[in-house]
Amino acid sequence: MDILSLLFIIVLGGLISGFVIWIVSKLGLGLKVDGFINAFGAAIVIAMVGGLVNWLLGVLDLSVGVDWLGAILYFIIAAVVLLITDRLLEGFRVSDFVGALIAAIAIGIIHFLLGWYIVLLLG
Repeated sequence: MDILSLLFIIVLGGLISGFVIWIVSKLGLGLKVDGFINAFGAAIVIAMVGGLVNWLLGVLDLSVGVDWLGAILYFIIAAVVLLITDRLLEGFRVSDFVGALIAAIAIGIIHFLLGWYIVLLLG
């Protein structure tokens, strides 16, 4: 894979994630974003903060399982990532931990459904 293809995939992923964050912000679930550009920026910051948090968990030899407890821990970690992003980015606000948790669940569900739909389209 060449660098342009990789860059295209990264930008496309950021646009899709930004779109999902923008949609969730419109649902009034504890997350507010000032426009799509800020949602795209939030997607990039969330990816970087999430990558750092996952790297730290790996260094500490802490893993999140694939059972129900793992799913709950995953959404708690995602909520913390949203709260950290709130501190780092203007135009991106999370009401509180509960709002961050609800937004993280909504983002996860919409990402899943959108990915599933894209796979169906591509067949």
